[in-house]
Amino acid sequence: MNPSTTDVKAVMGVDIGSITSKAVVFAHNAIVSWAIISSGGNTSTAAIEVIHQVLSKAGLNDTHISYTIATGYGAANVLSANQSSSDISCHGRGISYLFPSVRTVVDIGGQFSRAFKIDHEGRLLTFVLSEKCAAGSGRLLQVIARVLQVDVQELGVLSLKSKNKVNFTTGCAVFNESEAISRIAEGASKEDIASGINQALAFKIQSLMERIGIEPDYALAGGGAKNIGLVNNIENLLKVKLFIPDEPQIVAALGAALIARDMVNPKSI
Repeated sequence: MNPSTTDVKAVMGVDIGSITSKAVVFAHNAIVSWAIISSGGNTSTAAIEVIHQVLSKAGLNDTHISYTIATGYGAANVLSANQSSSDISCHGRGISYLFPSVRTVVDIGGQFSRAFKIDHEGRLLTFVLSEKCAAGSGRLLQVIARVLQVDVQELGVLSLKSKNKVNFTTGCAVFNESEAISRIAEGASKEDIASGINQALAFKIQSLMERIGIEPDYALAGGGAKNIGLVNNIENLLKVKLFIPDEPQIVAALGAALIARDMVNPKSI
């Protein structure tokens, strides 16, 4: 969708995370455009750049945006935002828009993962967080990808080629990294290590979901949801089918845009 720049009044959601920054422009009850960039070392700069990119993709400028909600780790650095909202509330709204039947959601982020339950309108009911250790988050995948010298996006497909999965014996990311290095020295393949680390993270996600008391339907969001090997492991462990957004990383930004929509006249956008 690329609306005319002469008559559109849209809203925007901006999610500034510690690793990636995302933005969504929403109008006419649909996503107009979205953008994802690396946050780098400066979330203020990332906020400016991701907003520039999402507006450029939409063929719009800031005068067409009637309301902006910021969320995430660096929400305070979105200087053009009208207000901010918690990222977990934004995730709930975003998932509910995409999958109205979902009640249990897991967000696998770069710093931590969390499981939460929402009602039929996407409102947060309860949630649990993974421990501070990176072993319960997408950071673990980044650590192992670096050890294997592959892009983190390759871990999922790579793991599907495994013939002899490596079983990691610890839940600590630092020890998982050391163990991966040792297994490489012993001759383990990248495929088997990737498969093993996906299973290890899936066990963590299973524990989170069981702690919250899972209720159908189920959805996965965040960068970890792009890992097909991890998704398969979670589904097999819990014996459920997960709903996965087409772009799992923009869910919170989408939810922020939906909250922004609620702040203005819905009929106008």
